[in-house]
Amino acid sequence: MEEIINIKDMELIFETTDSLGIDREALNVDLGKEDPGQWSIGTGGMMKKNTINITIPLSVDLEEWLPVLKAGLIDLLGDLDE
Repeated sequence: MEEIINIKDMELIFETTDSLGIDREALNVDLGKEDPGQWSIGTGGMMKKNTINITIPLSVDLEEWLPVLKAGLIDLLGDLDE
């Protein structure tokens, strides 16, 4: 498996985040892949707004992991609304 994300990986991430109404400007996707893959809220960026940080897993096929990411993002966004 490639250790660096590619355009196809980003397209799949965008499809998932777009379906949840997440602004692409709010995303920070690590260029390197790392197990087990993760998502979290970060603060910062040049605009000092919350970002969603995503790391794609190295040893799991991205298409298999996307439902896990989507469920995790739904939970994460729900926590922000509270």
